[in-house]
Amino acid sequence: MEPVLTVTDAPGEAAMAAIQSGLAAFNDAATGIVDRKPLAVLVSDPRTGEVVGGVLGRTSLGLMFVDLVYLPDELRGGGVGRRMIAMAEEEGRRRGCAHVMLYTITFQAPGFYAKLGYREFGRIPCDPPGTARVFMTKALR
Repeated sequence: MEPVLTVTDAPGEAAMAAIQSGLAAFNDAATGIVDRKPLAVLVSDPRTGEVVGGVLGRTSLGLMFVDLVYLPDELRGGGVGRRMIAMAEEEGRRRGCAHVMLYTITFQAPGFYAKLGYREFGRIPCDPPGTARVFMTKALR
């Protein structure tokens, strides 16, 4: 029987879970290592407790991945971003990660990450014209 292939922008929770759990089972069997875990550093408003920014990522197979980083304008430039990245890196070290990797866009924060010791290892042009995805890494050990 031929499988049905579908392109969608709304895969649904069950579809995402099937793909994630299938890949996780494959990786576990191939490596004998089960260590994937979400990682977050949350920045909250002290008056309301509402999360206003932070870092979302994960650790797996000795690597830390930074997936999303956001701070509102009023919190930029005062050291909060540096502190939250340092906290994420420390948690990555605690989990045994040797390296961290992320990507940013040329109009976002490659200079910020470079100041924190990240080095560029790849660049792919994207839209709008003249911009690129910048892939960066840093040793944690």
